[in-house]
Amino acid sequence: MLNIGKHSFHSRLLLGTGKYPNFDIQQCAVEESETEILTFAVRRMNIFEQSQPNFLEKLDIKKYSLLPNTAGAKTAQDAVRLAKLAKASGLCDMIKVEVIGCDKTLLPDPIETFKATEELLKEGFIVLPYTSDDVVLARKLEELGAHAIMPGASPIGSGQGIINPINLSFIIEQAKVPVIVDAGVGSPADAAFAMELGADAVLLNTAVSSAKDPVKMAIAMKLAIQAGRLGFEAGRISKKRYATASSPMEGLSV
Repeated sequence: MLNIGKHSFHSRLLLGTGKYPNFDIQQCAVEESETEILTFAVRRMNIFEQSQPNFLEKLDIKKYSLLPNTAGAKTAQDAVRLAKLAKASGLCDMIKVEVIGCDKTLLPDPIETFKATEELLKEGFIVLPYTSDDVVLARKLEELGAHAIMPGASPIGSGQGIINPINLSFIIEQAKVPVIVDAGVGSPADAAFAMELGADAVLLNTAVSSAKDPVKMAIAMKLAIQAGRLGFEAGRISKKRYATASSPMEGLSV
């Protein structure tokens, strides 16, 4: 069970709703993924532009917990304002804090992320900050009261997978709140690896929505996350320098 604040979920796959070829494919991919949490940018909500299509129109949002994010924010003030807009719309009491500090790499601004997290916790939000794989920042955010930590595997949408498994494993080892690997996952192998490291969940968007077949990729990611979690819980064997016989040697006749 994945526990985030007062919420509990069976699925450990969080899925984004953007960049699908069309709404029908989006709907099918979401359903096949069996996700229970959908995330999207507050800026894409049609409260900003009523003439735009509703990107959730094909989804029965009553079936899901919504996780609005503050994508597009450059400062803590921007992030807080977007979060309050989402809350005023009655979407959810959870918010993913995303404050970008570099337009080229889309890496988060650690200082503004910390400030936004601190303010939104005071406002009573369930806060999930998106960060780089900074071990110390992750600990500081947890100490602040963040309900989950969301370190990136690699830059957003890059599909490079986990480029720094050591730092990610350090974050997971020290955390007492869920660690949700977010950004950069490109394949089911990446998702399974994140779970094998001990992550509590994986958030995906581009890896599914921009795949050649988003629906099949949604299924593949679902199964990879399930397999990775089972593998982590089962405990893998240690790596050895030399071969070890699979069959016992005792009791063999000459």
